[in-house]
Amino acid sequence: MVSQESLELRNRTLGILMRKARERARRTIEECADVLDVSPETYVAYEEGTAYVSLPELEILGRFLDAPLRELRDGPLTPEEAEDETRDLPSAELFIPLRQRLLGVRLQQARLEAGRTLEELAAMTELPVEKLEAFEYGEEPVPLALLESLARTLGVQFEYFLERDNKVGEWHRRHEEFAQFLDLPPEMREFVLRPINQSYIEVAMKLASMPAGALRQIAEGILEITF
Repeated sequence: MVSQESLELRNRTLGILMRKARERARRTIEECADVLDVSPETYVAYEEGTAYVSLPELEILGRFLDAPLRELRDGPLTPEEAEDETRDLPSAELFIPLRQRLLGVRLQQARLEAGRTLEELAAMTELPVEKLEAFEYGEEPVPLALLESLARTLGVQFEYFLERDNKVGEWHRRHEEFAQFLDLPPEMREFVLRPINQSYIEVAMKLASMPAGALRQIAEGILEITF
């Protein structure tokens, strides 16, 4: 069951993270509002948590603020994770409605794959069927906090809804991959970064793509050699 209280709390948290990212980037409320194609008053409501920000809006805002989604959803990254890249922002007027429609398609697909009807999902989330239909057709933006809850309700990872095929999505993906790399043990990161170890990595990639039966044959061959 999606709790309205938990959504409101989550939305306030998102607003705080948005404000911190904006202040860290030394951007004004007016600049961020202009990027999202909303009024300054609406943007202030986003940061205060009294209005719901959507995933497409957060994606394009993160690109503008040099703040990966991980930072805007979970908190700031370490200094080593910051990258100074040239901004290449699409028009919010074109980007956000298109992303919202694609997001609606994925939401509908997740619901169908979970074997849920609109009526069943409405009962589980305490949302009107008409509201869910508007989300699925991209006619209304899905609040990010609600999208997170819908992902859990439908049994999919939040990453299921992320866009990887455009410049904004690619930018967020690169930062997420870099964050995952930094999460590796220090000795593993050092091994990967040494050019001399490239051949070992290539062998590991080939082994990872082989079927289990072929791997067993290789292991048996090594055992015969060593014993």
